[in-house]
Amino acid sequence: LPISKSISIMNTNKGIYRSRDRKIAGVCGGIAMFFDWDVTLVRLVYALATVTTAFSGVLVYLVAWLVVPSEEFNPEQNK
Repeated sequence: LPISKSISIMNTNKGIYRSRDRKIAGVCGGIAMFFDWDVTLVRLVYALATVTTAFSGVLVYLVAWLVVPSEEFNPEQNK
């Protein structure tokens, strides 16, 4: 059951937030923090995916920028 094991690893009661380590809006940095990945790798994969999908990644990034809250509003920071 590797799928259920990977789902339980991702479900750690932490939300996804836009990172303060920003190049544009912190979306890739937030994804990297959530999955505990290297932020440079996430940015490179995003850039490659955007170029190879006729720049549809730009629309996805803009939606994530609007929907994902910024890290300043992280309720875990107050603990």
